[in-house]
Amino acid sequence: MFLCLSIILLSSCEKDIDIDYHEVPSLYVVEASVSNTNMEARISRSQNMDDNSTQSNINNAVVVITGDDGSSTKLSYLSNGRYYSASKGVPGVTYTITVDVDGEHFTSTSTMQNKPTINSFRVVRKKIATEWFQMGELNFQDLPNEDNWYFMHIYRNDLGYRWAVLSDRNDPNKELQQMFNFFREGDGGSDVLRDGDDLRIELYSIDQRAYDYLFSMQMMENTGTNPIPNFSGGCLGYFSAHWLVAKPFVYHAANVEDED
Repeated sequence: MFLCLSIILLSSCEKDIDIDYHEVPSLYVVEASVSNTNMEARISRSQNMDDNSTQSNINNAVVVITGDDGSSTKLSYLSNGRYYSASKGVPGVTYTITVDVDGEHFTSTSTMQNKPTINSFRVVRKKIATEWFQMGELNFQDLPNEDNWYFMHIYRNDLGYRWAVLSDRNDPNKELQQMFNFFREGDGGSDVLRDGDDLRIELYSIDQRAYDYLFSMQMMENTGTNPIPNFSGGCLGYFSAHWLVAKPFVYHAANVEDED
């Protein structure tokens, strides 16, 4: 079993995804996906160099996703910069997204992956030096006989809580494991889980381009740079064709297990 124990206790890769781009002028930001349930995109514009939030939603873009299987889908505008289609992705198909807005043209590609499988999830206690930590242990089956990359996102009461990315290059075709540092026992901060908290564990099979982008994003705090470009045309953001599976979990302190 491959154990990805990146227990850097304050590591940004275990926090919610918060794209805070470093020192850039105002640019378009596209966050888009093709999945086993739909196609969607959110388009916004970053603020000036003193305010890198992405709060300016764009409502006049033309968003089209085409596949190398001959498919073509134009996403409909909903609200708050969101575009949507109920069309589903097909594993093995490479999708290209084009975004046209105010005379600018952005494009990216991603290949839809096969369905991953969650084997188990539990919360465990682990002693590090002299202190006890509670951690999430996610076990899932690697897709056989192919190179694979995964994105994992844990929500607490419908709010992002922890995330990580993992590839199978060190131990393909076996059960993979990802550990998430939740909180140190005795702390009283907002990260501490409460009895009855609803967790939703999401596992995505993603392609290498999406993995490279997300991996570079989790390194932002260490490198002081922005993620590697995922779009051509000069916008920020990323596009991912993936298969998503989810597992619900209710946290109860009495059920937390000491690590084997």
